[in-house]
Amino acid sequence: MLSYQHAYHAGNFADVHKHLTLHAVIDHLLRKKSPITYIDTHAGRGLYPLDAAETTRLQEYREGVAPLWSARETREGGTLLVEWLTALAAAQPDPRRLTHYPGSPWWMGQRLRAQDQQWLFELHPGEHEHLSQQPFPAAVQRIHGDGFKGLRERLPVRTPRLCVLIDPSYERKEEYLEVAETVLAAMRKARHAVVLVWYPLLPAGRHRELLEALRDGGLRKVWYGEFSRRTPAQEERGMYGSGMLVVNPPWGLDERLAEAMAPVVARLGSPGSYRSGWWVEE
Repeated sequence: MLSYQHAYHAGNFADVHKHLTLHAVIDHLLRKKSPITYIDTHAGRGLYPLDAAETTRLQEYREGVAPLWSARETREGGTLLVEWLTALAAAQPDPRRLTHYPGSPWWMGQRLRAQDQQWLFELHPGEHEHLSQQPFPAAVQRIHGDGFKGLRERLPVRTPRLCVLIDPSYERKEEYLEVAETVLAAMRKARHAVVLVWYPLLPAGRHRELLEALRDGGLRKVWYGEFSRRTPAQEERGMYGSGMLVVNPPWGLDERLAEAMAPVVARLGSPGSYRSGWWVEE
């Protein structure tokens, strides 16, 4: 299915949760000088103008990144949230105004070093066309193709370290198990990899299929964090929360994100909650 376009949802509460987690992981990885390969299986456009026709239709960023941007001078949420908002300002043509929201390729690539490489997969032809127009460094490869298949085919990588983000739209219910199968296959080829998986929290609870498949597949060292904006009402069908899995999480990730997410929950929840911990320990 190629109908999904993230521009309609850019900068929403799930993006905030996902990219804060990604930023924290990358920040830790960059403490060492050894090269890293970054892979994004569902890259999207890379950068989203908030005045684009698709984004203005739903304006989900107004209940996502916008309240945090407006409160950035309070410097709440500890070092991680402050640094994330500082990086967000660097993505703006005018750092005083929030006019663009950067997608995962930008959060991965904005700190790319000479020894690193980045592979961006995008299957949707229109989204890939937008991605191809973004001014990324020469070390960034933009690949028009299936990210699940591409990830499997390109492993193992030559660099000593690997960071993968898997965040499909889950418009097809089969994608939950496809994600689990892809992660298990990837970890068999690259046991050292740090793999991040985003999943939506929906009343149907299909994300449990993904979580249970990873556990039953024998994967170890799987951490999770879940941000619920609200308790879903009876018969509700929309996304009420955001989940992140991290395989081989960096030391201290849980504490840093808990501190950063506290003001996020307070400003974006109605009322909201955040919980985290080990899904599968070592």
